[in-house]
This record gives sequence, structure tokens and C-alpha cells, in this order.
Amino acid sequence: MNEDKPHPRRADDSERAFFGRRKGHKLRQHQADLIDNLLPHLALDIAGEAPANVCDIFDPAASELRLEIGFGGGEHLAAEALRFPTTGFIGCEPYVNGMAKILAQIEAGNIGNIRLFAGDAAELLAWLPQASLSRIDLIHPDPWPKRRHWKRRFVQDKTIAAMARVLKTGGEFRFVCDIDDYCAWTLSHLSRSPDFLWLAERADDFRLPWAGYTMTRYGRKAAREGRKAAYLRFRRL
Repeated sequence: MNEDKPHPRRADDSERAFFGRRKGHKLRQHQADLIDNLLPHLALDIAGEAPANVCDIFDPAASELRLEIGFGGGEHLAAEALRFPTTGFIGCEPYVNGMAKILAQIEAGNIGNIRLFAGDAAELLAWLPQASLSRIDLIHPDPWPKRRHWKRRFVQDKTIAAMARVLKTGGEFRFVCDIDDYCAWTLSHLSRSPDFLWLAERADDFRLPWAGYTMTRYGRKAAREGRKAAYLRFRRL
């Protein structure tokens, strides 16, 4: 789960302005090398206009495109990329430590179908062409539990509309969370959207992970501590 807490600034952090405001514990030397040398080849630049077929950002071109927002340690993203080698994946994660972790997995697994974005997911959604994604995953996002912070939750009417724009008809938005209030919030917001249909037909459809789901480190910790996650799937109409 992403925790947007301030962290002490290191002197060498200013050299990695790409991550500016999102830092955690000090990187190990190899992690820092990956940030400096591998990331520039995988980082998605949204300064210009997106290509008409965004699948062309991969070589060879991907058969379809998926997005994971806030991938944390990258366990789920890396597993999905290995499982679906012809699908292109964009991982969005503003924290330098999460970026270092996924880069290590990309290097170790020689994964070629992931591109990375370290900025605001809303900006990435605005950049992507209409109907360009087959799926969006949001797994254990920061719940912003205090009422005064609810406006910071990713799931809002505006972002739901943005996701509807970039998802293909029949595409899916998948949401995993162990915080009951945020699950209820998400169901409430998605249920009033004319663009999405909740796919659950029975209790186990949201109480159990979908087939092939890769449990994240945070998910395992939540389970050990007795917190049960909900696994919500919504289809783009």
C-alpha cells in the first residue's frame, strides 16, 4: 500500500529530480544504478502527444495495453507481464523505492513488456488515447482514512470518467483493498457511473481473488493481521 508520508531528504536525491518529492529509505547501490541506467530506457515521456497506437511504444508492438496504478513493490505487475508476454504494461508509481524494486525484477526476469511512469496517474490517463487500454488495476491504494483527506483518494467521479475514456468497451477496472470504507466508497462511486458494471454475481466473486491473481507483499501482511480484502471487478460498458 502506498503511504504518502514525508521522508527525510538526502543530499544525493536532488540528482534524481525525476522523482522529486517521492522518496523513501536510502537506495542500495545497485538500486541506484538501476534508476540511473535502466529506468531512462523504460520511462514513459508524456510531454508530447501520445502515438495514435500507444501499443507501438513497445518493441515489438504489444497486442494490447494494460495499466497498473500504484504498483508498490511490483510483485503483481512483474508477474502479469511474465504471464502475458505479448501484452504491454504501463506501471505508474511515484515512489522511488517502488520504482527501484520493479526495475530489479525487470532486470532479473529480462522483462521487456513494461514501461514505467513516475508521475501523477491522472496526468497519464489524460495523455493516453481514447479506448487504448484493455484493463486498469488499482491494488491496495492509499485509503486516506481521514474524512478531510477523502478528496485525495484516487477513486473519484473525475478519475472514473477518465478511466472510462481510455478503457475499451469490455475492458475492466480491477480494485483490491482491505479497508472496508474505501471498498464501500469505490462501489458507491462506480455504481453511479453509467460507464461501468460491477461484475460480482455472488459473494465469492468479491471475497476471493480472481483466477491467476498474484498476492502482493502488502496483501499477505494484511491477511496475517486479519484484514480481509475485497476484489472488485468492473466492466467498461
